[in-house]
Amino acid sequence: MSETLRGRQHAVNTTGVIETEPAKALSELVVHVFRLDGVLRTVGDAMSAPSGQTTARWRVLAALDHGPLTVAEIARAWWLARQSVQRLADTLDEEGLVAYAPNPAHRRAKLVTLTPAGRAALTDIRAAQQHWADTVGAQISESDLRTANRILAHVLDVLEPDGRTTTRL
Repeated sequence: MSETLRGRQHAVNTTGVIETEPAKALSELVVHVFRLDGVLRTVGDAMSAPSGQTTARWRVLAALDHGPLTVAEIARAWWLARQSVQRLADTLDEEGLVAYAPNPAHRRAKLVTLTPAGRAALTDIRAAQQHWADTVGAQISESDLRTANRILAHVLDVLEPDGRTTTRL
């Protein structure tokens, strides 16, 4: 094989699709983010377990920290299926961590609100998260973390410029 042809082969994967360098870099980022998601869910479950919660339940409680929201609004905020958030909210309601309240803006879509027990659970989880963040953050420079935050925010802005993913496969 000639050197010219060999030099071009690096851009062709086994499917015969030409992959550009930016595409390779984005694909690598996606793999890292998927792996990070798995690690963070595991760590989140461990941090929230002493409060009897999971990462998924923590997300719902955290979404309500600044005020009541509908199930659909919580789902959109976290890019989750509305049905899964509904199941979580119903369970949290049964356990007294959230309560449903009438929604003056919509007759059928009730507001989900934190109860004092829900706020206490969220406070406990956040204390564990703060300790974890202090420990892990000390192992990574603040500059690197701020750069990573800026880059991920930019990627999100590109993928969801109007709040919804517009790039379809």
